[in-house]
Amino acid sequence: MDKNIRDQISQLSLDLRLPAFRKEIDAVITEGLKEGASYEQVILELLKTEHQIRLINRKKAQMRNAGFPQLKYLQDLCRAELPADAIAKLPGLETLDFIASGHNVILGGSPGTGKTHLAIGLGIKACNEGRSVLFTTVPRLLTQIRECHSSRTLRTLELKFEKYDLVICDEFGYISFDKQGAEMLFNHLSLRTGIKSTIITSNLSFEKWNDMFGKNPVLTAALLDRLTHKAHLVNMNGNSYRIKETKKLLETRKNKSINKAA
Repeated sequence: MDKNIRDQISQLSLDLRLPAFRKEIDAVITEGLKEGASYEQVILELLKTEHQIRLINRKKAQMRNAGFPQLKYLQDLCRAELPADAIAKLPGLETLDFIASGHNVILGGSPGTGKTHLAIGLGIKACNEGRSVLFTTVPRLLTQIRECHSSRTLRTLELKFEKYDLVICDEFGYISFDKQGAEMLFNHLSLRTGIKSTIITSNLSFEKWNDMFGKNPVLTAALLDRLTHKAHLVNMNGNSYRIKETKKLLETRKNKSINKAA
């Protein structure tokens, strides 16, 4: 390739922010000449390379921006040990059709049964399919709402919050709210009702949500109505994974001690 032309292409691809195009141009042209490819085929191959790299980088950025505390994938779930209702409903959930429909998912049940793992796994799959995701805990979200309210930037937070394709609110029920906090959280979650999907994980049954919301039955009923309307309710009551793992670890240590003594 003529050096002057090569330099112009390199500079233009730099100006147009086409890093993969610039990096691969020599290799693609050399390969194209060997195979007798047309100019159109060479250009198409370069654009495909650029497009593929951008998709990969976009997915990486979405994963970072989601704020997952850990990377817990659906394939890492021990499905046979999930609660029966989760086993039955997981195949439908992992299609992510609930996101396209703007429906919520409520994962409610006893601690340690895989609620957070399941929620994160669905969130990671959504990221890999090009959807925007936010993971947050309810205490963290409420703190953020309060801070933005004080600094008069709440509307900015709301606009961002309602645009996510999927929001995961973990640890619903770990803390109780005062009247102002309950109302703030209600208003914030209501922004997504019927439009975008939210996954809620909670250790509390619906009957106990009233205690969490400062014994405000009207507000509790309104929030439940919004969150559960057309939602996928998954009963996550069952034996704790963590307790099972602890028992296995203790059993392993016991066996090792017996073997050493023998």
